[in-house]
Amino acid sequence: MSMERVREAADRIKRLEVQGATNVALTAMKALVEQMKASQVRDIDSALHEIAEAKEILFKSRETEPFMRNAIRYIEWGIARERWETTSQFHRLIHSLSEDLLNKFKEARDRIIEVGSKRVLDGSRVLTHCHSSAVSGILKVAKEKGVDFEVVLTETRPVYQGRITAREMLESGVRTTMIVDSAVRSFMTKVDLALVGADAITSEGNIINKIGTSLLALAAHEARTPFYVASELLKFDPQTIHGDYEAIEERSPEELWPQAPQELEIRNPAFDVTRRDYIHGIISEEGLISPHSIMEAVRRRYPWILEALGG
Repeated sequence: MSMERVREAADRIKRLEVQGATNVALTAMKALVEQMKASQVRDIDSALHEIAEAKEILFKSRETEPFMRNAIRYIEWGIARERWETTSQFHRLIHSLSEDLLNKFKEARDRIIEVGSKRVLDGSRVLTHCHSSAVSGILKVAKEKGVDFEVVLTETRPVYQGRITAREMLESGVRTTMIVDSAVRSFMTKVDLALVGADAITSEGNIINKIGTSLLALAAHEARTPFYVASELLKFDPQTIHGDYEAIEERSPEELWPQAPQELEIRNPAFDVTRRDYIHGIISEEGLISPHSIMEAVRRRYPWILEALGG
């Protein structure tokens, strides 16, 4: 197959037309489902061969995206274990698998928002970094409940994802202040809690998120400000169980300085690692959990994540 739909989605993800771990995962899964619905495979071997080809293309589009990888693996895992004999049965199965995962995600997100919104109290000031749809959902629902609070957010250079969060907060009627990334430590003593999302969770309970998150966590630790992470357990990276490190994607130097001097070396990592020791809790579909108990929570909620990788 030409994999036209899959390649188109992968290119959009590479160009950052699709941002955020959740949007990347849903875009990739939709492309895979559409591609497979156009396929005329008649047996499991040929189906798995085509999915493997699509998987390779999608996985290369963004290094630090375990949610996307888990979504694709879920469909691959389901195709391999379910009994089907005709092309039409295959098409129905792949549709059913994608709908099932979407429902799991929606249930997880609703639970995260329910739990997280209870952490936002009247008169509080919340500091956040980058843009997280989970964090925005928590803050919007807290506002809808009548909680009177403020948000302090970073620009999040070099792509300025903080502007997305700022617009959403203002549209929701939340008092919002934007600061430069390097002002985080100065403002940490002026806020009541820090709340960020995650692109990946490791088997040790560390989180990978937008570059600068680890500095925010360190500043919160120094100021004794609670630091929470809002994330679906679907972002757990099972490869880290076997000792692998989550890859840290490096973006184009052009994002920092277009037409920079040729002799200048520019590094532009998109993510960093925040150790579990600085995380007060992970707000997940399992409730508010300790990062130390991440493996137990994933095994209980999504055993297929471990099975799909042979964990």
